[in-house]
Amino acid sequence: MKPFSGELVFTEDGRITAGGEGFSAADAEEVLVKAGVGCGLLYVKLKEGENGNKERVLCRFTMSGLKSAGEFCKVVNFFIKTGKADIPDKPEMQNCAKCGRSLVEGMKECLFCYNRLSVLAQAGRYIKPYSKTILFTQGALVFATIFFLFTPLFNRYLIDTHLRPQTGMLIQITVIALGMLLARAMGEVIFILTARMFNRASISFANELRVKAYEKIQRLSMSSLAKRTPGDMIRRVMSDTTVIREFLSDMGRWAVDQTILFAVVMIILFVTNWRLALLAFLPVPIIAVAMSRFWSILHIRFERQWRKNSKSQSILHDIIKGIRTVKAFGNEETEIRKFSNVARELAEVSEDNEKLWARLFPLLTFFTGIGEFLILFFGGWMVLRGEITLGVLVQFTMFIAYVYNPLRFLVSFPRWLADCMTSMVKVFEILGEESELKEAILPENVPIAGGLAFEGVSFGYKSYEPVLKDISIDIAPGEMIGLVGKSGVGKSTLINLVMRLYDPNIGRISVNGTDLRDISQDYLHENIGVVFQDSFLFAGTIFDNIAYAKPGATLEEVIAAAKTANAHQFIMETTDGYNTVVGESGHSLSAGERQRISIARAIIKNPGILILDEATSALDVETESVIQDSLDKIIKGRTTIAIAHRLSTLRNANRLIVLDQGKVAEMGTHVELLKKKGLYYNLIMAQRQSSKTEVS
Repeated sequence: MKPFSGELVFTEDGRITAGGEGFSAADAEEVLVKAGVGCGLLYVKLKEGENGNKERVLCRFTMSGLKSAGEFCKVVNFFIKTGKADIPDKPEMQNCAKCGRSLVEGMKECLFCYNRLSVLAQAGRYIKPYSKTILFTQGALVFATIFFLFTPLFNRYLIDTHLRPQTGMLIQITVIALGMLLARAMGEVIFILTARMFNRASISFANELRVKAYEKIQRLSMSSLAKRTPGDMIRRVMSDTTVIREFLSDMGRWAVDQTILFAVVMIILFVTNWRLALLAFLPVPIIAVAMSRFWSILHIRFERQWRKNSKSQSILHDIIKGIRTVKAFGNEETEIRKFSNVARELAEVSEDNEKLWARLFPLLTFFTGIGEFLILFFGGWMVLRGEITLGVLVQFTMFIAYVYNPLRFLVSFPRWLADCMTSMVKVFEILGEESELKEAILPENVPIAGGLAFEGVSFGYKSYEPVLKDISIDIAPGEMIGLVGKSGVGKSTLINLVMRLYDPNIGRISVNGTDLRDISQDYLHENIGVVFQDSFLFAGTIFDNIAYAKPGATLEEVIAAAKTANAHQFIMETTDGYNTVVGESGHSLSAGERQRISIARAIIKNPGILILDEATSALDVETESVIQDSLDKIIKGRTTIAIAHRLSTLRNANRLIVLDQGKVAEMGTHVELLKKKGLYYNLIMAQRQSSKTEVS
């Protein structure tokens, strides 16, 4: 059982190669993974082994590669079962290719190895529309700061020229003092005006970035969205864009200003007295070297803090969203402990970071104080020797604040920069992600009123784990098709493909002979009405929820749709009728009421294709009968696909399609399938038996 060493490769012809040696996957029964304490083991069960030993170790790997090894096994095992090498074009990365660290869930960029220049370049492209305002206000801010620099110069002139006993004149001192006051006032006025302009530009930039991120999320495919939690996406759209804005309007702007201020003051000091200027500059290299060493430590620590913060927000989002379920099962204490644990972890990481910062910041500011001491000591000694005037020393001591304040500011700058860069990576990753559903360049928007055709369709949310296998169905225009089968056989997946929430891995789906991929997504969705099993309502009025499918719908159209769905009567019995606010997710209404509003929402579109996913599952038998009569009127002349576990709701279907293990097992009318006494017959008998048991 000697393990291979080197790179492990699986090729399209079904060969597994490692360390220069290889064998055909066709000779294997299965490839397996075993997870240990410090490492994992990838091995293969052979059909025939040497000396009777059928197990062969392929490689050992660190635990960071566990997910990748699992995906490798799924691809190879799929080949062993089907003879097809379905290798993903872009395998989902679990670890960074450069540093090997685990990637943050839902991210493709490593927060340690990303290209910082590339991120800044992307930021520059989004800031470009505001660049003139930002550059103007930044220049004006520097100009305002220069006005503040006049104060030390006036002080030096005042001390060396006019502050002499019995010789100085009050009028001269007054003029100089007024000059100092005017320079200060001019600087403050310019600062206030530019700050308002800069803040307005940064808020507009952040708002546009937030809207673009939200728009991008709306355009992403379901497979992309499924990889991220709702809490993570909310954080990227709201919190991360806020972090970027605050950095731009505060720390980023001041960093530029303080850097320029530092450079200008150092030039003035070197021109005035280069020896004292060298003493003032002495702590600068020490601080620069120290910050470059601490940068990587700070970056890692704040990345860890971001992970904990993101996790706590995701848990909080899920708990609040599912608060009814939490209370129904009496799990309040469990959820409190869960959130308390993750909040404690966040607090511990944050506390460790603050402790590090509390040790680092005073140490660095201490070095800045050394320069002040040197200036006072050697400057005072030079004044006593007559090498410089008292005014020059006062100028140096006042200017030294303009040197060390920027240094103290820049000491804390990496902390803000690390946080901002992390947020930029996350936001720009969303903005730069390509949707897996490609829009047709020249869409063929044919009338969505004809039949549907499935031609050899196979699909899996991961291509090597197929949910649907070689589905071929022709649905005639105006035909009602009922999808039947046990849970998990692919019924909902099939209608997801019809709505083009996903594209088939193999084969195609067409409407009137036109591939769905050649039709505009917006046009397709406008002409498909759907009622899901879980009736989701938005936090708004009943009118808004019904009219959601048809923006601009009139009250008459909404009422007509509600009457068809048998919802008008209970709506009018509410306090505010169609203006009744349904609350978060419609929880102020019963499940049956929510479902009837959902049916009305689908009806108002007058769609060419109607999809009913357990549309009457939440209704009592009496209400279901009324709704079913309404649905019977709606589906006439309209291509309809209906899923129902309550098989009586499919009595008017033209054909029933029974799915089993991802394949079409049976197809025909209710009577035809009963005569076959196959899967459908067994489902009917089981349901009848269940009904008898409930009655008894």
